[in-house]
Amino acid sequence: MTTTVIESDAPSQSAPAERLRTTMAAARLSFSWMGVRKSLTATQKNQAADSFGAEGKFLSAGKKLLDTSHPAYKVVTAIRSQAVAYWKGVSLPFPEPGVRLIRQTAITEFDQRMAEFRAELDDAVTELDQHYDELRTLARERLGDLFDPSDYPTSLIGLFTIEHDYPSVDPPDYLRQLSPDLYEQECRRVQSRFDEAVELAEQAFTDELTKLVEHLTERLSGQTDGRPKVFRDSAVTNMIEFFERFRTLNVRSNVQLDELVGRAQQILGGVEPQQIRDSGARRQQIASQLAGVQSSLDGLLVDRPRRNIQRRPK
Repeated sequence: MTTTVIESDAPSQSAPAERLRTTMAAARLSFSWMGVRKSLTATQKNQAADSFGAEGKFLSAGKKLLDTSHPAYKVVTAIRSQAVAYWKGVSLPFPEPGVRLIRQTAITEFDQRMAEFRAELDDAVTELDQHYDELRTLARERLGDLFDPSDYPTSLIGLFTIEHDYPSVDPPDYLRQLSPDLYEQECRRVQSRFDEAVELAEQAFTDELTKLVEHLTERLSGQTDGRPKVFRDSAVTNMIEFFERFRTLNVRSNVQLDELVGRAQQILGGVEPQQIRDSGARRQQIASQLAGVQSSLDGLLVDRPRRNIQRRPK
């Protein structure tokens, strides 16, 4: 698909978009993962359908090959979740499936962290493989006649992998010589992608800050049975982590958002969760100040300028 972007009366995005193009790199994360579910054969579906007086072709059915609740398997899937969370935490969204933008200066650290995830995954898969016979035996017992030894590889080693790469999002340079017009068209398309990336970054930061402020304000101002609500340390530490991520990844495209983040950071500056719990006055003060930030964020969400993005088939 190609994207035609029609600008509204919103401020120009070109400067922030150019900062993204010159300081960020596209990073893609992908996984190779053994499937643990398999569709039943036509014969098996017909047999299952007979018990309901139905026709097999109108029945969708499958079987679970492994017990994914096994502790060793859960460790494997947890590493995948951690890798995705890290990738998203150090990057900004980009309007291409599976691609996000990371700082060029962070590539070395990103490479090292991905290598650590791969090593952790290899260790976890090795541990899972040691339980593989146990898992297959359990599957044989639970699947009964649906168990098929051919569904199971001899080993799980190498069937779970994490990969990452840095795809180019710029138009190929050879087009400059082959077709200058097409090259210029691709340049405009890429520019529109980065304009959209700026908007996506703004939206992501605004939405996240709104949720964090709403949650903490509700925890600080609400009551349960006449007593202040209990809140976890994470209600505060998650906001502090957001401030750091915003400082690192902010493209400085929205002055209002920058000011609201600064206000929220100032309100929580140097305050420990336990200090808030120990002082009712401080609790009320912070809740009142954050309510003001929340109100401004609500207005920002309503007034946020939107560009008209029209998509048409190639």
